[in-house]
Amino acid sequence: MTSRRTFISTGIAALTTHGLAQTPAATEPVIDIHQHMNYHKRADEHLLTHQEAMGITTTIILPAGTYVDRESTHHGKSNGLAAQCATTEAARDFAKAHPGAYLWAANEVTDLEGAPAAIEAWLKQGACMIGEQKFMVQCDSAESQKLYALAGEYNVPILLHFQHLTYNLGYDRFHTMLEKFPKTNFIGHAQAFWGNIDKNHDQKVNYPKGKITPGGITDRYLADYPNMYADMSAGSGLLALTRDEEHTTKFFERHQDKILYGSDCADHLGRGPGCQGAQTLAAIRKLAPSKAVERKILFENSRKLFRLG
Repeated sequence: MTSRRTFISTGIAALTTHGLAQTPAATEPVIDIHQHMNYHKRADEHLLTHQEAMGITTTIILPAGTYVDRESTHHGKSNGLAAQCATTEAARDFAKAHPGAYLWAANEVTDLEGAPAAIEAWLKQGACMIGEQKFMVQCDSAESQKLYALAGEYNVPILLHFQHLTYNLGYDRFHTMLEKFPKTNFIGHAQAFWGNIDKNHDQKVNYPKGKITPGGITDRYLADYPNMYADMSAGSGLLALTRDEEHTTKFFERHQDKILYGSDCADHLGRGPGCQGAQTLAAIRKLAPSKAVERKILFENSRKLFRLG
């Protein structure tokens, strides 16, 4: 009997290999690991326009969990990833309607009873990742650990939104999870993750500015743990790139095999000053220490991590 891990690995490889072969000819493909459907009520046709305008060849849709009223969703205020995002079923159906160009992740509220079983059912159908986990739980909670184990069992990454006192609390303790689950690949994202590239980061500041001192918690996690990866998306990722450009180039050099491009952008056009995703692309291309490193961040690292052929 085919093992569950073999099933999911084979399914993803078949889907994405087909999709990469079908995308329009592009000398420099780009993988966006972080997008959402119905993001602040953005219509699907605008999502398609946005990704095409940015030159994205493969996009991963990250769904929300079930809409519920409980402490971990801030009594409903954080439902839909706090942005009215669609849930897993919609992400699956959208990806199936656009094979290859779009993939989908599976998600559920971390401490909801039955969350592991629900996510496992989606993984069996071909979800390529767990996330975006964006709920008010301790990052080392028993419920979180069940999902970390599940990700390792199915050989898919799990993407976590770290935000001080808001989502996935206790980032300074997360090294214990990296050690406990060495076969699970973790992708870090958001304010606490990117603020902590700075050794002198004030945890109460979500969007720090100014020069960066290397050696922060995130810098160490990326250096010390093979299973820690960085999602470059959102305003927090863009600010981390642009606040100290000299640091960014060196940071890219140090962690060139760990950084993944994601947009997490709710813009409709995919260009111009209102498109944070396009700005992040431009910053990566500007500040990468070499063309080879640029291509790793925009394509190769994600291709390898998600086994895209």
